[in-house]
Amino acid sequence: MSASALARSVLILLCAACALTAGCKSADRKLQKASPEVLYKQAQSRLNNFDYNGAIKIYEMLNARFPFTDQARQARLDLIYAYYRQGEHESAIDAADTFIRENPTHPRVDYAWYIKGLVDYERAPNVLERFFHADLSERPPTTANKSFEAFRTVVEQFPKSDYAHDARRRMIYLRNRLADYDVHVAEYYMQRGAWVGAAQRATHAVETYDGAPSIREALLILMAADEKLGLTERETQVREVFQANFGEKVVETRATTGKPWWKFW
Repeated sequence: MSASALARSVLILLCAACALTAGCKSADRKLQKASPEVLYKQAQSRLNNFDYNGAIKIYEMLNARFPFTDQARQARLDLIYAYYRQGEHESAIDAADTFIRENPTHPRVDYAWYIKGLVDYERAPNVLERFFHADLSERPPTTANKSFEAFRTVVEQFPKSDYAHDARRRMIYLRNRLADYDVHVAEYYMQRGAWVGAAQRATHAVETYDGAPSIREALLILMAADEKLGLTERETQVREVFQANFGEKVVETRATTGKPWWKFW
């Protein structure tokens, strides 16, 4: 390419960039003068087209200019979702908390609780973790408790919500994850002779996560810890509970038998 041709190409690109910038500024000026209805439609259009960053900017503009309109109230709800999809998790949580605090009786406050639960939801094992058989029970569930409580609010306070069924399903997964981690910690204590810590952690799992598969293991650990501590009466009670629930004789705990029975991967 000759020097003159290269110069013409650069000039064309510069002109195009200037035109684009001018167009963007013109669009921004129009939005600055737009009504709440127009702003909301523009934001919703961008949201529907997966332009979450663009939607967020217009929703924020709408809230700043027309904070007391119906469109702004709806925008604050949509903004929670837009933040969540954009990956701005802290902003999503803050927006959800603000909406819940300011609109406790809003007919869609259940949605704010649901998205709040999704933000903190523990991710499922990815492809590499499944391939390498990663033991998720050893990963501290740092946000699982917060997610569990948000979903519990949806299920208990809004049982007829469109999101209640999915929230309940996610709660079951989180319950099992939290119970697994408690059992993992209890086993850690057992292996190091910290019988009191093991008993406390196993008791917490049994009392808090009823129905989780790993409760079987928690009861076995609790029996072993009570035996070491000389708590014969409680050990007998736990043994009776175990046999009543699982209908089998006491076997060894996971700490001595390797992979737990409920793991299929």
